[in-house]
Amino acid sequence: MLEKLNVKVGPQFYRYGTNAIDNIPKLLTEYNANNILILHGTVSWKKAKPYFSSILNDVGFNLMLEKFGGECSFVEGQRVLDIIKKNNIDFIIGVGGGKLCDLVLHAAELANIPFGVVPTLASNCAPWTPLAVMYKENGLAEGKTFHINRQAAFLLMDPRIIIDAPIDYFIAGIADTIAKWYESDLILQQDMCKNEPMLQMARYSAKMCKDTLLSVADKAIEDMKNQEITSEFLIASEIIISIAGLVGGFGDVYSRNTAAHSIHDAISAYLPEVHKYLHGEKVAYGILYQLSLEENWSEIDRLLPFYKSHNLPISLTEMGVYPMDDEKLEKVVDLINGKAKVHLLPIDTSRERLKEAIIKLENYLKEEE
Repeated sequence: MLEKLNVKVGPQFYRYGTNAIDNIPKLLTEYNANNILILHGTVSWKKAKPYFSSILNDVGFNLMLEKFGGECSFVEGQRVLDIIKKNNIDFIIGVGGGKLCDLVLHAAELANIPFGVVPTLASNCAPWTPLAVMYKENGLAEGKTFHINRQAAFLLMDPRIIIDAPIDYFIAGIADTIAKWYESDLILQQDMCKNEPMLQMARYSAKMCKDTLLSVADKAIEDMKNQEITSEFLIASEIIISIAGLVGGFGDVYSRNTAAHSIHDAISAYLPEVHKYLHGEKVAYGILYQLSLEENWSEIDRLLPFYKSHNLPISLTEMGVYPMDDEKLEKVVDLINGKAKVHLLPIDTSRERLKEAIIKLENYLKEEE
């Protein structure tokens, strides 16, 4: 038995449906909240605000609205903490995307107060998971992720908000979510994991992420383009945020991100040119990198049509950063190699192999053209 397994299943209260946001006043009362900070984006708040009448019109709470600075950074975290202290805030509500949700989690941890989130798009599992990925103010990755014990008091989603988001974020979210399977598969196949109930729950969740999304994604994407809230769209968007969050929640380090996210962090830290790509788009490339590391070329071939049909990046060459000079390549490899999670994979993850996998993938995809 893995005695040090940390299971963090999810938010205290979760609902995805029309008018789900109307539950906020009742939930705040359970936490004896009085002074509420609503941290929000710009475009996201414009779209979400009409659905917040239940809390905005409730005179029983002191509300303060604050615009998110744009990055989940240490600087922004300190700024929000100062606002919390100055105004005696006892509950934070985050309304926006993944970085905003991460920042709210980070600030709530610093201030030691509860928080809730209302995501405005389905692009990753940030609203569900108790971790914050940190960035510099200029958008480059810090290379640091904080894993926190606290989780959201509530996570509420209204499909009318989720569907009214940029389609690129949704597609990127699908890619980020299918990565859950590819990054955890080899680890959870091992004998030490097979008799662990929580790890097997993580494996079932990861398999749902891949199998179900690949089966409904095309239809869900088309439905989102047509602004039609169909069962395929609801299934896909819920998996991106909720089921994806359960993978790491059940499996802890054994089913969290490995090579695909590690190379995402590395190229985000050292290659400013890739900053224009969304998180999930860079992770999409990372999946292919991980499969290159595994020498699983047949699975790469299976995924390529899906990638190409939805304009997901397949190589560093396509992203305009390869070939790169030796110094940059070595820095990228060093950062990947420095991630302990990569070395959980039961394959050769030596520094030489991590570098070789980058080069082999570029050469393989060049031959496929």
